[in-house]
Amino acid sequence: MIEDKPLMQSMMGERIWQLMQVDQEAFKREAREYFARGYPGWTIKRVKYPIVYLLDERGQVSE
Repeated sequence: MIEDKPLMQSMMGERIWQLMQVDQEAFKREAREYFARGYPGWTIKRVKYPIVYLLDERGQVSE
């Protein structure tokens, strides 16, 4: 079950964090793009400054 998988902790640059205060949609978009480039197949599950928690979904079969 996916929920049983441990989450990886990562960080991202202050430029993206600053967007969180002024434009939530831009923050979400930039964060997703940032991790899609650096960690393809990983999904953001939780964000708590300065840590972003990622779930490994590489190789998952969708139903």
